[in-house]
Amino acid sequence: MNEINTLKAEISAFADARNWQQFHTPKNLSMAVAGEAGELVSEFQWLTADGSRRSALSAEKLSAIELEIADVAIYLIRLADVLEVDIASVVRKKLAINDSRF
Repeated sequence: MNEINTLKAEISAFADARNWQQFHTPKNLSMAVAGEAGELVSEFQWLTADGSRRSALSAEKLSAIELEIADVAIYLIRLADVLEVDIASVVRKKLAINDSRF
């Protein structure tokens, strides 16, 4: 099992243990992705381009960014699971489209 599928199973088990399936509709999950992406963006607000590079970030700031990245990933993986979307396949498909466009 690849890493994405392992994470998908762990996230699904976490949601199942809390009876969250009823709330994990595609609409709600996509809104959660957007909300968490906004929280990630807020970690970079007011930083310069150079100030946003890993080498310029404090350990505390980097930790906060990592946690927001995790939140975005968790909801995105859960959304893909609920919609039965193979993330690896659609990413490769989109890369091929982008390759032909750019």
